[in-house]
Amino acid sequence: MDEPPSPTGPAGIDAALRAVDYLADTQTVTTLHLAERLDKPVLVEGPAGTGKTELAKAVARIDGSPLIRLQCHEGIDESKALYEWDYRKQLLRLQATADTSDWAAVEQDIFSEPFLLERPLLAAIRSERRVVLLIDEVDRLDVETEALLLEVLSEYQVSVPELGTVRARTHPRVFLTSNSSRELSEALKRRCLYLHLGYPTPEREREIIQARVPGLSTAIATQVADTVGSMRRLELRKRPSVSETLDWARILLDLRVSEVDDDVVAQSLSVLLKNQSDIELVSEKLGTA
Repeated sequence: MDEPPSPTGPAGIDAALRAVDYLADTQTVTTLHLAERLDKPVLVEGPAGTGKTELAKAVARIDGSPLIRLQCHEGIDESKALYEWDYRKQLLRLQATADTSDWAAVEQDIFSEPFLLERPLLAAIRSERRVVLLIDEVDRLDVETEALLLEVLSEYQVSVPELGTVRARTHPRVFLTSNSSRELSEALKRRCLYLHLGYPTPEREREIIQARVPGLSTAIATQVADTVGSMRRLELRKRPSVSETLDWARILLDLRVSEVDDDVVAQSLSVLLKNQSDIELVSEKLGTA
């Protein structure tokens, strides 16, 4: 089955993202356009909760592309990121051929396709369809583990010693996200286009709220965006994310709030803030402590 054509040009990408309720700024749509033209991965950095992961999901939703996600964490290795061999199946095969003298043939057999377990990177490379590959929170990887990504990011291929080089049938759209918890290697950065996503302006956040929380009035959406924006200017341990803003907006809609005053904010701070010191600081600013 033919895949739908991808949107072209920044204007087309912007319209396509808006159609799936992702409101992007000019820098974002321009970077996506360049990534498509240059066939390069996009490294998206910024604070947690600014829409980095959601951007990859939105791109996948545009044309219904499968999303393959590698959730990075400390200690991840090639058996979780690239591939591993099905050792139980190999053991059964060895037991079934214990009386054979042709061990070379047996070895060749157990390191063949039927015994290979795909992990996200290899699955994206071998996919018949063009997929969106999301390498999420890449800054959580050990520095040494980043090397696992370099061949995929530069050549769209994976080397499996027992099988040889596996090249992509269709190049995936690749997104790497980072919360900037550590500096990424120059080798990784060199292979990607760079995009920084910060917190949106109050005006754009109001647009996001209205797109994601239908039924909320423009006045309340504006008050929500302004209130959250003012909180982010404080010295908080964790500033409210866009997703937490949306949760708060949904709650206010459910409660049929007609005005976002200090009492409303104070009663629902736990939706936006997840540290007691932050709640106390905002409460003090509101005069409700």
